[in-house]
Amino acid sequence: QLQLVESGGGLVQPGGSLRLSCEPSRFTLNNYAIGWFRQAPGKEREGVSCISTRGGITKYSDSVKGRFIISRDNAKNTVYLQMNSLKPEDTGVYYCAAKFGTTTLIKTSYNYWGQGTQVTVSS
Repeated sequence: QLQLVESGGGLVQPGGSLRLSCEPSRFTLNNYAIGWFRQAPGKEREGVSCISTRGGITKYSDSVKGRFIISRDNAKNTVYLQMNSLKPEDTGVYYCAAKFGTTTLIKTSYNYWGQGTQVTVSS
């Protein structure tokens, strides 16, 4: 079964930065569009950002646009989410997910998911 592994989460003060990484277990990411999603306590999982197979197309939710940057290094088989100017409302579990075809922020389009990494923004 295809699996993804997220890393890079942690506790950070408001205004700080974190970089999340998404790596596959036992497959290559090159043929997959990748999305980042987050889920805050008591809320539904929401799309944060996504990137096409070659990185030419990226999308962001309005809540993170201008602060987060998604990128991928297919040679390293890794997708990143650089998160800057973090706010308390960015707190949640962050998941990466993979799908064939076009990239999208619609979570039901994704086939493969990681277990998530916790991001907490607090002073």
